[in-house]
Amino acid sequence: MKVQAGRSLKASPEGLNRANRAMLMFATKLDLADELEVSRSTVQKFFAGKPVGRENFHKICQRLELPWQEVAELENWEEETTELGEEVEFTQLALTNLTKYSSQCDIDVLVREVRDKVHTAIQQRCGLMRVLDMSQPVELNNIYTKVNILKKITGRRRIELADLLKVCAIDEFDRPNLGEVTQSSISGLEALQEYPKLVILGKPGAGKTTFLKHIALQCINGKLQTNRVPILIALKDFAEIPEQPSLQEYIAQQFTTCGITESTITTQILNHGRALVLLDGLDEVQEKDCYRVVQEIRNFAAQFLHCHFVLTCRIATREYTFEEFTEVEIADFDAEQVASFARNWFASPAESDNFLQKLQENATICELATNPLLLTLICLVFVETASFPSNRTQFYKEGINLLLKKWDAKRNIEREQVYKNLSVKHKEDLLSQIAYQTFEQGEYFFRQQELEQYIADYIHSLPSSVTATQSLQLDTEVILKSIEAQHGLLVERARGIYSFSHLTFHEYFTARTIVNNSDPEALERGLRQLVSHVTEKRWREVFLFSVSMLRNADYLLLLMKQYVDQLIAADEQLQAFLAWVSQKARSMCLHKSVLVRAFYFDLDLARTSNLLSSTLELSRALEPAMTRKINDELALDLALDRMLALNYVIKNTPKRILTFKRVLERAINRASIVDPKLEHELEKLKAQVFDSLQESEFDLWWEANGDAWMEQLKVVSISYRDFGYDWQFSSQQMETLKQYYDANQLLIDCLNNSCCVSNRVRQEIQDNLLLPLSEIKALSLWYKTAFQAS
Repeated sequence: MKVQAGRSLKASPEGLNRANRAMLMFATKLDLADELEVSRSTVQKFFAGKPVGRENFHKICQRLELPWQEVAELENWEEETTELGEEVEFTQLALTNLTKYSSQCDIDVLVREVRDKVHTAIQQRCGLMRVLDMSQPVELNNIYTKVNILKKITGRRRIELADLLKVCAIDEFDRPNLGEVTQSSISGLEALQEYPKLVILGKPGAGKTTFLKHIALQCINGKLQTNRVPILIALKDFAEIPEQPSLQEYIAQQFTTCGITESTITTQILNHGRALVLLDGLDEVQEKDCYRVVQEIRNFAAQFLHCHFVLTCRIATREYTFEEFTEVEIADFDAEQVASFARNWFASPAESDNFLQKLQENATICELATNPLLLTLICLVFVETASFPSNRTQFYKEGINLLLKKWDAKRNIEREQVYKNLSVKHKEDLLSQIAYQTFEQGEYFFRQQELEQYIADYIHSLPSSVTATQSLQLDTEVILKSIEAQHGLLVERARGIYSFSHLTFHEYFTARTIVNNSDPEALERGLRQLVSHVTEKRWREVFLFSVSMLRNADYLLLLMKQYVDQLIAADEQLQAFLAWVSQKARSMCLHKSVLVRAFYFDLDLARTSNLLSSTLELSRALEPAMTRKINDELALDLALDRMLALNYVIKNTPKRILTFKRVLERAINRASIVDPKLEHELEKLKAQVFDSLQESEFDLWWEANGDAWMEQLKVVSISYRDFGYDWQFSSQQMETLKQYYDANQLLIDCLNNSCCVSNRVRQEIQDNLLLPLSEIKALSLWYKTAFQAS
């Protein structure tokens, strides 16, 4: 009897009766599913008379000790030809398999013997890992981090552009997660157990090969599928063998190197479904070999139905369909996985904790850590200096070069060159053009048609481009898919909607477009256009990248300083505030007056904004160890500031009197060092509260008298310290002042990030930060001279 090589079978009514009677040997159907290592839903469908995959149908019948052709509903099947043009004799195949399975004990012994033979080879091949610039290999089990799997391919989601844009609302901009995935994930080993034929897709450097090696080790060491023999095949190596063997012959050759010389042993292992076949890197097979390799995999999987298969491939590579395989996607690392990787990588908990702490403090590098390959690079860099590089551009150049060129080159992989004349520099130029145009428009996600047009425009602009318009449009999709598959810098987030793989790459390439301009006039226009975005938070990283890319950042930094000063130049009240800040700093008679100006700016802005207390961010940007180096006078004003902020703190404090007393006593102690008269006044204020009140009466007293008491404190503070003014800025002034504050912080960060700024410009900018316009006008001539010199 000839039957169609269909994808599924279902049980007939009589077959179900026989299957249900055979189920008496199992406690529940769930036990049957667990024993067969198939999903519970598959077993439930089988006993409901619904179609299930042919391989699973055969496995269930075999375990129930029932001939599958006597259970299946076959009368409606017609004689047809398979996709390969060959008729399949399923009855004969089934009878052959039943005969072989009658000697179950013999195959169990054979599997154990083969596992013993290949154990050393698997351990040697998979047990060590050495990538990038590692000086020596490390044991894979020591650094392996569990893999998570997404059951739905993110790039195939049918999500509208508007839904993806919701994470990038400008009004609430922090750092939108371009790769945000809302679907839940399962562990890689769960996916392996659930799907007997699995295709694992992933971006470059996602850890696909490492995962397959881990599976092979787990299997051969008796922790996973102990009744199977793990067989790991690098498809690139298989494809390049001149003799072009079949997969079965190739496996037999591998077995031979382990001392298994009988080819019939390979056949028995495969026929009995006792192989865990791990096929790695379909995307690494050259185009000329692809059709043959794909057909070989299809034939092999169809011939040996009961074996377990896992195939890995990069996302967005050539479109192949393996009908009985389930496609899943390897997920980016989450915070827990990054932490696990770090703890495995570093020699001591102290080192890993230091790494994780500094990683959390650096949002842009933290984004890259979700990719295992880039996380490895980050760890290698950190090991050398126990810190991240101060030259952020050089670090990103290394990471991008790794994705564009080095990762494949180090593994001797040649990718198909579908776009001629695009060197690494050309690819960087193309990505930079896309990045700048989309970032300038506030676009983080872009439709495929738009991307293809950017690609077409770029290629058409190349001097050697003589491609006809129509064929050029046809090539653009291939180029886009190649960039995604080969480098992973552009990623399809939903059907036809793309973004850069990480926002920080988008920002890096945007800055590269601005800075990499050999025409001085065009460079000046680009820098002036950049400075117009100085108050927009989303441009912050572009500024930081730009100053670190410029060979001389003087001009950009001076432009920024000039722009920042003009933000509040026309507001007399805000200028008066800056004049007070400057005068207050001069009264301290300290060497670094800019640090003192930042200190008082921090305190008064926070208090005027009704914040609980200042975080001194501007001061810390100038001097990270600010609070450890604070002198007695600054410490006193800081203590007074905390007192003046009590109105906003104490309302939400459970034990108000304890907080009040602690803050007040700290101010009194500070005053005793600096000004005994102020100490006396503060003691009098303290006596108003504690000389006549029980602790239980404080809350009622504060409700009735707190505002009046705070007014007395303000008078004392202003009288003795020239500190504690109620500036009464309008909401518009507060917004402008906050923009001015943030812009100055960005300017300071740019100074700290640039190693290519002259000492003169650095000193001049620092000396004149946070000054009123009246004090800056004297420098106008110097600015003009500096601009001309630039």
